[in-house]
Parts: sequence; C-alpha cells; structure tokens
Amino acid sequence: MNSRIASVERITNETAITVTVNLDGTGKANIQTGIGFFNHMLDQIARHGLIDLDIVAKGDLHIDGHHTVEDVGITLGQAVLKAVGDKKGLRRFGHAYVPLDEALSRVVVDFSGRPGLMMDIPFTAGQIGAFDTQLTHEFFQGFVNHALVSLHIDNLKGSNAHHQAESVFKAFARALRAAVELDSRQLDQIPSTKGSL
Repeated sequence: MNSRIASVERITNETAITVTVNLDGTGKANIQTGIGFFNHMLDQIARHGLIDLDIVAKGDLHIDGHHTVEDVGITLGQAVLKAVGDKKGLRRFGHAYVPLDEALSRVVVDFSGRPGLMMDIPFTAGQIGAFDTQLTHEFFQGFVNHALVSLHIDNLKGSNAHHQAESVFKAFARALRAAVELDSRQLDQIPSTKGSL
C-alpha cells in the first residue's frame, strides 16, 4: 500500500500554516492554532478519525480567529486531497451519527471531486471560550473547497453549544475515517461509474 501521508504549507499576509496528515495513522495529534477550543476540536478529528494530524498555525489573532480557522480548513483540505491521491480503492462515502450528552449530530461525506457544504447547526451560544461559533462554517467551507468533497452536517439536537460543536466534529471525524478507508474489494478501481473523481 502506498503511503497516504501529505504535508502542505500555506503562507499569507494573515496566517502561516503547516499541516501534515497521515490517513492511516492512529489518532496522534500535535495541534497548535492559538485558539484553545479549536485545538480541542481538531484533536477530535485526529482521535476519532484515526488520522495523525500535525497542525501548526500562526495567525492574526489580535484581530480575531476568522483567518486562522478558515485557513486551517483550507490547508487541511489541501493535505487530505493530496493524501488520498488518485482515489483508487477509496470507500468514497462515509457517514456517522455521534451523540454527546443531549447533543446529537449527523455528518455525511462524499469524496466526489465536487465541493459542496450543506450545514445546519443551530448553535445556542455565539462563543465557546474564545471561539466564535460562526467560524465552524468557515472551517468546513475551507475544507470542502480544497478537499473537493460534498459534506452534509446536521446538528439534530443540543442545548449546550460546546456539546453541539463537539458532536459535530466527532461525527465529521468518524465519517471522514469511513470515507478514506481502503476497500480491499476494489483496491485497483476508482469508486465511480465515470472512472474518475
């Protein structure tokens, strides 16, 4: 099996970000974004997705977290796309329902080659620590645009914003894990009737 490890560096006037992913990892994470709650959510992706993640981001946090969160999503998306390669043998689709106490979220992903984000999270608070809950959308939009996936995210229940967000990120991790898994029955095939993704 070819190595499914990729590194991407993104440097702009607003952020400097390096991301390394190993799709066949064990859930190890080194996350440094300067935003505590966001670090916690990215750690969920690694742990529950069984993806090794190394993310170091320096951004203009003296303004707010927007550029950092969005650009981490972009860079992570680029790294995941690079790591999946030609998509031969990919299961392609993944879905998960994950509860956290009163919160319940559903995430479905398709490595279709066509970016699209459909997201419904009725957050009950605007902030979780220093994290603006609106930035959840910016993170996933950045990821989708650059990983070239269709992503459906629905928080079905929840009254605590921390629980809502964490159930979403855990469900995303589990769905991503399922989608990037290799299918031993079609290792030499691209999972599409078109023959390409």
